[in-house]
This record gives sequence, C-alpha cells and structure tokens, in this order.
Amino acid sequence: MSQKIDYKRDYKQLYMPKTVPEIVEVPRIPFFMVSGSGDPNGEEYSMAVEALYTMSYAVRMSHKSDNVPAGYYEYTVFPLEGEWDLVDRSKPATDKSNFKYTIMIRQPYFVTVEIFERFLDQSKRKKSNPFLETIRFEYAEEGLCCQMMHKGSFDEEPASFARMEAFCAEQGYLRTSKLHREIYLSDPRKTERAKQRTVLRFPVVKA
Repeated sequence: MSQKIDYKRDYKQLYMPKTVPEIVEVPRIPFFMVSGSGDPNGEEYSMAVEALYTMSYAVRMSHKSDNVPAGYYEYTVFPLEGEWDLVDRSKPATDKSNFKYTIMIRQPYFVTVEIFERFLDQSKRKKSNPFLETIRFEYAEEGLCCQMMHKGSFDEEPASFARMEAFCAEQGYLRTSKLHREIYLSDPRKTERAKQRTVLRFPVVKA
C-alpha cells in the first residue's frame, strides 16, 4: 500500500490556510452530503453529522474487509465541512433557527456511486439514523474562492468575513454569493473557543 494520504500534508493549501485572506482555486471534489435546516446546536444537525461520519468511517475501514474497494489507498478521514445560507433572508443572520445548510465530508477519489451504495446499504443495516435515508454522493467544484483560517468561536466569524471582503475589494475580486463554506478543524466540544480553527471560504470572480 502506498504512503498514507493526510489532508493536512497532502492538501495543505485547502485545509491549512494562513490566518490572512488569500485567493485559491478549488478543484472538483467528491463528497458525502446531507442537507437540512435549523439550529446547528440541535439534535437533527447532530444526527446528520453522525450519518456522514458513519459512512465515511465505513469506507475508511473497508481495507479490513473481504471486499476491499478497487483502487483503495490508506488515508485520514477528511474534516466535516458545511455550506451555509439562510432560509429567510429578511431575518437577521444571528437567528440560528433560520439557517440552511449542506454538510459534507470529502471522500477519496476511488469512491464511486457503486461503492457509496454498497456502504450505504451496510450502514443502514447497522445504524438507525433517518439521515442515512437522505445522504448522497456528489461532486462539488467551488472554483475560484477567497479563504482564510479563522481562529476563535463561530460567533466571531463576521469579523473574519469582513477582512476577506476587504481583501477582495483591494485585490480586484468580487464575492459572487452570500453562501459560504466552513471547514471544521476543531471539535467544539473539546476545544476552547479561542483555540478553535475553522477554514472560511466563499466564491469570487476577478472584477
């Protein structure tokens, strides 16, 4: 088996950016995804996250099975990501019950639709989670984006987004969507707020 793929080393540009804004080109990437709405501190969101990790670890540990997926290589499970929007844009962004999201975990390139369906069937037989009924396998291609590493609590993210937008204006880029992506490198249940690390990203075009 070849050297283990570690996203912090092998995809450093996308997952370990600096704490200052930068422009990056994000390629086409395979994901397991779940969409929903509501407060991310609620039970439904937790179950959606659990469904994603159930599937992701099922694929990751499949090298120990009698039916190893073709092309399998050893890798570190990628971090949870989320694309966030508002259900009702007339409401303040601080109303967490108004959040709309698609959360996802990146998958290695050997994963196919057939592999996804195989492990989805296995996971449903082992776990009772309604979000296993809605999980899907899709590719996402963000393209040209502005990103930075945010350190601190989620509630402090607006200051980092303001820095990113100011950087874009200075460098001649325009933000193309109110949607944004977050990549969670810290477990908020185990990490002090001041030490939490989250990659923030939104799409841009050259003005």
